[in-house]
Amino acid sequence: MFRPCIDLHEGRVKQIVGGSLSDEGPGPRTNFVSERSAGWFAQKYREDNLTGGHVIKLGPGNDDAAREALAAWPGGLQIGGGINGDNAATWLEAGASHVIVTSWVFRDGQIDFTRLDALVKQIGKARLVLDLSCRIRDGEYLVVTDRWQKFTDTKITQANLERLGRYCDEFLVHAVDVEGLCRGIDLELVRKLADWSPLPTTYAGGASSLVDLENVQAIGNGRIHLTIGSALDVFGGSGVRYDDAVAFNREYGQG
Repeated sequence: MFRPCIDLHEGRVKQIVGGSLSDEGPGPRTNFVSERSAGWFAQKYREDNLTGGHVIKLGPGNDDAAREALAAWPGGLQIGGGINGDNAATWLEAGASHVIVTSWVFRDGQIDFTRLDALVKQIGKARLVLDLSCRIRDGEYLVVTDRWQKFTDTKITQANLERLGRYCDEFLVHAVDVEGLCRGIDLELVRKLADWSPLPTTYAGGASSLVDLENVQAIGNGRIHLTIGSALDVFGGSGVRYDDAVAFNREYGQG
């Protein structure tokens, strides 16, 4: 199924090349900057009954835009970016269906299960999405944190997905190496997620056409969802018409 997104950078809706995010240098490579607000996109997703989408805050200065989006589609969007044990409940109260957490549950490249346990006790497993966005190193997919800049020691394996699946409701996985490039999805990663994940999982990265959506639907047996960003016409792309993606969901039973 198609799941929408609202990526926020410096308070604006943007589509960027994921691997170009850095705390140093000239800033990320940007494919698209919208003149429309985060709330406009959220309202559009609400009108088309697109659930399970995510709002990602890429760095500081995005809280107001994120709150605007959540207010426009209460209970219809997940929120990620800088989520921790101190603010998770606040974002749920602001209208998020789930909070998405990565960096806060890792420490020195390792999963901090003490923090993870505490977060689950605080907000409940059913309101938590673990972001396991990854990059390839030495032929293996390794989870990356801190705006995808830092490698952890956690690999995308069946054992790790099964273990982490006990703590959350869903996984979100950006294939960072192809994120924003519109050159096609990482089919190998999609297959691994389809074979190994015990939970519904949203894959993001590289989608360039409806064929990618059809492939994810087929490979994932309906359990793996696809986020389409830079290729979507509402984000300045030419590969996928937003209306066609909505129609795809309606054909397969959502919306």
